[in-house]
Amino acid sequence: MLRFTDEQIAFQEVPGEVSLAYTIAGCPLGCKGCHSSYSWRSDQGTALTPLYLQHCLERYKGLISCVLFLGGEWQPDALIALLKLSRSANLNTCLYTGLDDVSPQLKQQLTYLKTGRWLAECGGLNSPNTNQVFTDLRTGQRLNHLFVKP
Repeated sequence: MLRFTDEQIAFQEVPGEVSLAYTIAGCPLGCKGCHSSYSWRSDQGTALTPLYLQHCLERYKGLISCVLFLGGEWQPDALIALLKLSRSANLNTCLYTGLDDVSPQLKQQLTYLKTGRWLAECGGLNSPNTNQVFTDLRTGQRLNHLFVKP
């Protein structure tokens, strides 16, 4: 079962979308300099069950356009169930992962995917030197340019 440490409405993580965002507890990567290192322990946070998510989707109906998971790919079956639920509510879906890629089964349920470990020397998506990639999986288009201010 997935657990989350943070639940918030986010406006910047997925360009053009109003996202219901969950920071998932238990990330096994442990990237040096991670802004969410407090969430690494898997035994903390609140259970993110399909029933809980369904209630949230009903509460935010008409107000959000995307559901964003900051992690969770290490429990693919649980994450896929939540992604399917989000998609059945006609919402876009996004996963932020520190991995370089995820399984085809996960990608099939995603609209957007951010890949790549956090490397302080490269910066995040708002850096032209980042190693991270933000992709619209519907088109395969890399959208990093939407994060970098001119």
